[in-house]
Amino acid sequence: MLTAQSAPLKRVSILATEGVFASTLMQAKDFFHMASLRYGRQQGLGLTPAFEIRLVSPDGQPVRSFSDVIMPVDGALEPADVIILPACWGDFDALCSRHPQVLSWLRSQHAAGTVLCGEAMGVFWIAQAGLLDGKEATTYWRFFREFAERFPKVLLNQEKHLSDADNLYCAGGTTSACDLYIYLIERFCGASVAQGVARDILYEVQRNYTPGRIGFGGQKLHQDVTILQIQQWLEEHFADKFRFEDVAREHGMSIRNFMRRFQAATGDKPLHYLQRLRIETAKGLLSATRKSIKTISYEVGYDDASFFARLFRQHTELSPNQYRRQFQHKDSHS
Repeated sequence: MLTAQSAPLKRVSILATEGVFASTLMQAKDFFHMASLRYGRQQGLGLTPAFEIRLVSPDGQPVRSFSDVIMPVDGALEPADVIILPACWGDFDALCSRHPQVLSWLRSQHAAGTVLCGEAMGVFWIAQAGLLDGKEATTYWRFFREFAERFPKVLLNQEKHLSDADNLYCAGGTTSACDLYIYLIERFCGASVAQGVARDILYEVQRNYTPGRIGFGGQKLHQDVTILQIQQWLEEHFADKFRFEDVAREHGMSIRNFMRRFQAATGDKPLHYLQRLRIETAKGLLSATRKSIKTISYEVGYDDASFFARLFRQHTELSPNQYRRQFQHKDSHS
């Protein structure tokens, strides 16, 4: 659940290198520029953007995109609150050799608390910097084999379109990158700004996956392997009927020991963690599909739609219908 906003967003840097897909570069720029304008208006700044969105290249010079367009940039590598690494095409080893300063930039920025986001081959930069070792990641399906061979210490999840761990976010492709940007806009600018951007840009986007359930990666950065296995099991079976007593016994624990270990590792009680998994999935279904509330309730594991609605309100402060309406074209002036 995203209730507390992060520190104010001041700068988003989007990396441009040779072979970058210009569309993914500008997609990120447009998303965050719209968020900056909306957030600025919310802060009483009128049409003044609330934060900067800058295109940067390793040397501050224009770059030639995948489609042979010369892309101007705003400057060289610089401190930022969020760094976007768009999709690109070509010889990644050649890129690394040509621009070794990118890796040190990513390491130092991440150590300073910067959020790093990679799309498709953009994820390779984060992995090459060593930041994803021992952490979950994903990338574009064409790159699965190469990524796994190149970065054996990274926990590549081929089933996910989005992953997050320790302020490191990975998106498999264009649509999942859109969902990632909306998540980050909600994190930094609040739900109303994020929903406004989503309503303006994503209303007609058709997905072959369910967005949501991002935001749990930080709760997997612990050393309790058994609890991590249970977390992964819950992500696959969150809608099933089961008892935590049975889950605990199957993993060789008493229910009391399981409850204690789960909360110590994740910071959440098991039931609250499960509810969040279900509610985050429901949020994605509400925003991306026209399924009924009753159907969504059932699909995330609740037979009683009224109970689901009460729980949804507890987690989001909105009813399911109110949440869905914020994504619809109901107010062209908002």
